[in-house]
Amino acid sequence: MEIFENNEKHYQAFIELNEQWITRYFEIEDADRKLASDPHRVVENGGYIFSLVSGNEVVGVCALFNDGSGVYELARMAVRPDQQGRKFGNRLMEIVLDKLAGIGASRVYLLSNSMLTRAITMYRKYGFKTVSEGQHPAYSRCNIVMERDISPVA
Repeated sequence: MEIFENNEKHYQAFIELNEQWITRYFEIEDADRKLASDPHRVVENGGYIFSLVSGNEVVGVCALFNDGSGVYELARMAVRPDQQGRKFGNRLMEIVLDKLAGIGASRVYLLSNSMLTRAITMYRKYGFKTVSEGQHPAYSRCNIVMERDISPVA
């Protein structure tokens, strides 16, 4: 198992895995299309795209979007359907939280949907707390915002 950060060779898998889970439960939105047209923009804006590779295959992905002032959005976490249940989401979460602590981030938040109970349970396991519920203005599929503070690496 290998973790890659900002590897352009994996950007297509990042988009494909995200579109796969989105269309499983929801519909692709304008913001999704915009990201798919230029995923490297995440990195150019000070964010990160992570890919989890097993063998020669990308099995999980996620991103950190840089909102500025030490605040990041954890976004686009997806694991291949045939690889779910193997704790790859947990591994991605641990990598992201380590990265955030290492770069001195102060806070991370995420947008989700309360019907994604397995994801919400995992977020809570890693210390995320619900800060708002209800329809989100940017994504029609989002109805919950969760966040947590980041402790710096000692």
